[in-house]
Amino acid sequence: MTLTHLAPWADDRGNVIEYDGPPRADVAVTFHGSNNRLVVDAKAKIAPGAWNFTFSSNNGLIKLGAGPRLIRPSVRVGEDARVLIGRNVNSTGKVIITAAEGATVRIGRGGLIASQVEIRADDAHAIFDVRTGQRVNHSRDIVIGPHVWLAGQVVVLGGVTIGEGSVVGVGSVVTRSLPNNVVAVGSPAAVVRRDIGWEPDPLIREPYYKPDASTVTKSEFWRPTGDPAAFGHEFAAPARTPWVRRLRRALMRRSVG
Repeated sequence: MTLTHLAPWADDRGNVIEYDGPPRADVAVTFHGSNNRLVVDAKAKIAPGAWNFTFSSNNGLIKLGAGPRLIRPSVRVGEDARVLIGRNVNSTGKVIITAAEGATVRIGRGGLIASQVEIRADDAHAIFDVRTGQRVNHSRDIVIGPHVWLAGQVVVLGGVTIGEGSVVGVGSVVTRSLPNNVVAVGSPAAVVRRDIGWEPDPLIREPYYKPDASTVTKSEFWRPTGDPAAFGHEFAAPARTPWVRRLRRALMRRSVG
């Protein structure tokens, strides 16, 4: 069944839409199976004609938080899967988000997602080892911390956590976890700069030149990479202690000798 209006709704199979905001048209909410829930905050703001939520199986959950910013989600959840989008998440184009087999995609508050981004906790099809018959591409959770900027055409794959305040460059494929407050680029994405902060103020708005941080209002997410107070700090590379550095130098001298 596909619904084209957003309003409170339920059927006899346990599928539910929880929403107490003004009625919205130009949506596509598709239910297959039973016991699925779409929960949309009354203050969520989504671009007209950009709603596309599909529950492919049973026991799925899609939850969209409040906020004054537009988001254009195209979300598909499978059996026992969840997609949780925090408040004030902004996107400049359609974002594809998928989860299946009990996986969860969690996107923290205040994020910025550019056009043609894909966030995929599953691969849509199973792949097996031909000798053992064992599955090799299990669905896995994705956690994107608050205040993360995903540039255009970024792909985030299952099993990844991205720490708060980080930026992922255009066309990157994130296959492993990233710490807080870094810039990562490439396929697979790798950290190229640490200890960064950013704000969503576009360069086409005053002040038109932003040579230093005095030109923006800093949010709470300006932290050094690895700061214990930051979400995702545990994925930072551990600092080398002096005895580790001395050991490395001794081993290098030994290898040269």
